[in-house]
Amino acid sequence: MSNNYDNWERIVKAVLRREKDRQLAFLADSRESSFSSISSSSRFWPDLPFHEQNPQPEDYDSDIVHLDWDKMTFSTGQMDQLSVPASSVSNPHAETSHTQNMQLVTAPSPKVSLKVWFLHGNLDIWVYEARSLPNMDKFQKTRGDTSKNSKITTDPYVCITVTGATIGRTYVIRNNENPVWTQHFNLPVAHYAAEVHFVVKDNDDVGSQLIGTVNVPVEHLYGGAKIEGFFPILNAIGKPCKAGAVLYIFIQYTPIEHLSIYHHGIGDGPGYLGVPGTYFPLRKGGMVTLYQDAHIPDGCLPVLELENGMQYVNGKCWRDIFDAIRQARRLIYITGWSVWHKVRLVRDDNSVSSITLGELLRSKSLEGLRVLLLVWDDPTSGISILGYKTEAGLLYTHHQKTVIVDADAGNNQRRIIAFLGGLDLCDGRYDTPQHNIFRTLQTWHADDYHNPTYAGSVKGCPREAWHDLHCKIDGPAAYDVLTNFEERWLKAAKPHGIKKLKMSYDDALLRLERIPDMMGLSDVPCGSDDDPQSWHVQVFRSIDSNSVRGFPRDPKEATKKNLAYGKNVLVDMSIHTAYIEAIRSAQHFIYIENQYFIGSSYNWSSSRDIGANNLIPIEIALKIASKIKAHERFAAYIVIPMWPEGNPTSAACQRILFWQHKTMQMMYETIYQALMEVGIENAYSPEDYLNFYCLGNREAFDKDYPSERQSAANTPQGLGQKNRRFMIYVHSKGMIVDDEYVILGSANINQRSMEGTRDTEIAMGAYQPYHTWARKPSSPHGQIYGYRMSLWAEHLGVLEDCFTRPDSVECVRRVRQMGEANWKQYASDEVSEMRGHLLKYPVEVDRYGKVSSLPGCETFPDVGGNIIGSFLAVQENLTI
Repeated sequence: MSNNYDNWERIVKAVLRREKDRQLAFLADSRESSFSSISSSSRFWPDLPFHEQNPQPEDYDSDIVHLDWDKMTFSTGQMDQLSVPASSVSNPHAETSHTQNMQLVTAPSPKVSLKVWFLHGNLDIWVYEARSLPNMDKFQKTRGDTSKNSKITTDPYVCITVTGATIGRTYVIRNNENPVWTQHFNLPVAHYAAEVHFVVKDNDDVGSQLIGTVNVPVEHLYGGAKIEGFFPILNAIGKPCKAGAVLYIFIQYTPIEHLSIYHHGIGDGPGYLGVPGTYFPLRKGGMVTLYQDAHIPDGCLPVLELENGMQYVNGKCWRDIFDAIRQARRLIYITGWSVWHKVRLVRDDNSVSSITLGELLRSKSLEGLRVLLLVWDDPTSGISILGYKTEAGLLYTHHQKTVIVDADAGNNQRRIIAFLGGLDLCDGRYDTPQHNIFRTLQTWHADDYHNPTYAGSVKGCPREAWHDLHCKIDGPAAYDVLTNFEERWLKAAKPHGIKKLKMSYDDALLRLERIPDMMGLSDVPCGSDDDPQSWHVQVFRSIDSNSVRGFPRDPKEATKKNLAYGKNVLVDMSIHTAYIEAIRSAQHFIYIENQYFIGSSYNWSSSRDIGANNLIPIEIALKIASKIKAHERFAAYIVIPMWPEGNPTSAACQRILFWQHKTMQMMYETIYQALMEVGIENAYSPEDYLNFYCLGNREAFDKDYPSERQSAANTPQGLGQKNRRFMIYVHSKGMIVDDEYVILGSANINQRSMEGTRDTEIAMGAYQPYHTWARKPSSPHGQIYGYRMSLWAEHLGVLEDCFTRPDSVECVRRVRQMGEANWKQYASDEVSEMRGHLLKYPVEVDRYGKVSSLPGCETFPDVGGNIIGSFLAVQENLTI
């Protein structure tokens, strides 16, 4: 081994001397990492420096080497060599790859540990093919007795992993020891890692078998090196899994600083084409209505001035849905996690307030409309009308919430409009910005009490107030919401038995092209970018082919549709893509409301392998860190529930709170490290950039609304009645970036919602091209600005001038001060009416970014449960 390595070093040094004066490429050394190939296309970009946080590797000479396979032959004693004819390589980059016979050299290396580097940017990867894979199924019988050639052999696929997190996966090619994928990936990364792993596996009906790996050291990727070629596939002990077994890959890393979106807003100019790599494209020229809560009474919130003398007008979500259903003439399609037939959508208009959803839908069905409902397997919905489908799930849920109807388009024509967001049409959701917990128990919520925190009698107890976000899409993007419904309906309505012979199971869906007065997608008029009212909208999803029908069967076509691969499924995970794109584009601030906030577990201080691998939390922290290092202001405001819905002392809730605490801790540590690097840790604290909030309410005793004390004094029910307080449950799923871009939908910020193979989700991302930083180099004051300000008016009970500059330290500190005061009022022994509902989340964050229990308040008032959670045993994948 020693002599072989000496020979290797002499060869490299000789090449270095010869190549020193020309543009040089990178030496793919083989240090402990199994990265044991040198490719003629492996080059550094000479004008790109190493990442500022990572010094140049010390294990190598400072020169960079290009080894020309056409002119060089290696002979290293006992070292194995593998000759691979390049002519058989299927490679679209043929001009830069091996055009003649190529040798793959396996270079031994000394036992040295690899350095951990930080990857933040994108990995551009091609997985082309593998050769001479072992037969992992050789002990199984051949398929059938009629064909001697149809043996069962390896069903290979490749997983791309970083720090234990799978970031990409090829499709499975069945019964092939020489598979050709030619599959492209452009993958966002924000990981500390020593290597990028290409894990070759054999797919089985249950699980998979490891064939071997190719491991690329991250240090070889810095500076933009293009690594390409055949690499030996090594087993767990570093030996070839089979003689001649190789994987042909291409990989190149682009750091975040070289991605243009990192320096510009999401709607950068008229040429902006939306979030790339998604199933649905950006649709231009529509209209969007943004909603907060199910209902907003007239005069409930202050008037907000926008640009061009316009005013922000609050929409009334459930009233608009009620009117849209009532005015529909052709179709009503609904998806929901839960749909309750007895819910009343309108409660402040005596002429219609007695009409339930079930009655409304039944009447429309009797009028001849096509009324179709897709509801997760929920026996309480109780709707018995045409076209009701439930979708059963064992661990995960169908979580989309959409209402799709036809609407008047003028000139005797009809168009499609769609509602989507976080609001299910069921009990417990109707609420207003006042979020009363006692005063509406005998009126609006007399037949709609909801509070799953309590077990047993709830008479006289506070209701669980409900805060949510929703929207209406009117324009081309509404047809993409329709497509989502149709794809799901066709899957759920798949026939069985004799029904297969009828071939009419999709007749329930209306074919719009057959309806003369119904506009199709191409017929919908589009507004101009110069119209202050115009919107550009893009629909995103988390869903896989187990839940839809219509994804391409051809892998190449699936790749064109930007679908990823899971185990035997195609996956649309564009919601996660959209969040990452929007966060990376942010220049000033991020405002988030979400039911959960868990992710980037691979970067936690412990429990890194639980699988909560979504990038959202770490991307926010890194965005803040980059702004600190650039001496620029940036702020993130994150509103979450006080505790997950249910009993906060339960094992599941405690585990979720524990993961949430780990996520917070990771983010604050990242921010503190940036403050340290710049040397301003004494002038600013991590909370000058990032803050977490929750919502709560407290109502003073009111003679007009006498309380009914029924529960024992020391129970959660009794304490809730005595102290007249309860959380406002944050069920929102939305993000606002720089007052110019908004994402709203059904997706939580956790792995269940972002992965695409668990809960099914839908969301939209939208902006007004007239109201962007790209168009006017000043803070946009369009509808998205009005929406955020309206939300802050609801939560804080007041509007102040500094709220127009949410990135400023003055605004950050003022909002935090108000949140801290509200928490003290909420937690006080004295019962008093609360004006604002935004509470600083009850944890303490010190100047070093350490997150701990708030002194004197380690558990939630009245209901108990550790605020920072506990590591209690519970099924893992349900809590992340």
